[in-house]
Amino acid sequence: MRMIGRRNFIKGVYGLTLAGGFRPALAQTSWPTKPVRFIVPLAAGGALDFAARQCSGILSRILAQQVFVENHTGAGGTIGMDAAMKATPDGYTFLLTNDNAAIAPHILNLSYDYTKELLPVITITRQPIVFAVHPSLGVNSVDELVAYVKNNPGLPLPVRASAPTSMCSAHGFAKEAGINLEHVPYRGAGQAVTDLVAGHVKFGILGPAALVPHAAAGTIAIIAQTGEKRSAALPDIPTLIEAGYKDMVLQSWFGLFAPVGTPAETIKALNTATAQALDDPTLRENFTKASMETVGGTPEQLGTLARSDSDKYARL
Repeated sequence: MRMIGRRNFIKGVYGLTLAGGFRPALAQTSWPTKPVRFIVPLAAGGALDFAARQCSGILSRILAQQVFVENHTGAGGTIGMDAAMKATPDGYTFLLTNDNAAIAPHILNLSYDYTKELLPVITITRQPIVFAVHPSLGVNSVDELVAYVKNNPGLPLPVRASAPTSMCSAHGFAKEAGINLEHVPYRGAGQAVTDLVAGHVKFGILGPAALVPHAAAGTIAIIAQTGEKRSAALPDIPTLIEAGYKDMVLQSWFGLFAPVGTPAETIKALNTATAQALDDPTLRENFTKASMETVGGTPEQLGTLARSDSDKYARL
């Protein structure tokens, strides 16, 4: 299918899905009748994988079918997103990804935009990006970090290649602060956090989920967060706005998407089941501990968020 034809088809399918007027032949009220696959485009051990496994466990009970997570990593997360985009739209394969879906096409100069090539299902959660340092660096605030880097230029910075939100945060901060940071790419958060805790790298701009336990243990220190206000799970960590960086508000979101052609009734059913899962007290508590804010909402709300972020990062 030519790309322009595909995009027009997607717009039509998406509009009908939201209106509740699309009733494809594949739609079955008995869905699901077999296990459901969630493709996660990042490596195990990071925040996205954590969120996916939290949701899949509860959804397995709600749907009375196994919902399993399959990590497809590489190429900045695009291998997994491409696999989901091209998957058979039978209602048994979905993509649980972060806002990289809105950013990667612009960073990697792709000929397509995932926010236009996938159908939104529901927003799972959102979280700030955090600045973390190894204790050996000897800094306890953003001001001290900036002063250190100016005196020690070329500080290696671990940024996941699969998390452009972190990369945008890093470059935006470096530009505003007038410093240079050396980019060290990682395939997933797990190894980046391991190297930060071990002191192989001294500074990281990453999602908080994998960092909070290490901060509690004192093996790293979190000195700033990029939300508009302080996260409820990080009440003692100042925002970059508080540190004087007024334009540094960037939050990462995680959302569930479906291949084009997935039955509208299936999308509606998964949205309803996932909303129920997000209301589970244990899941909400685990998300809060990992500095994640539970969101939920309609497919239309996720679609609007994803396209808005795509436009924003195209400009950036």
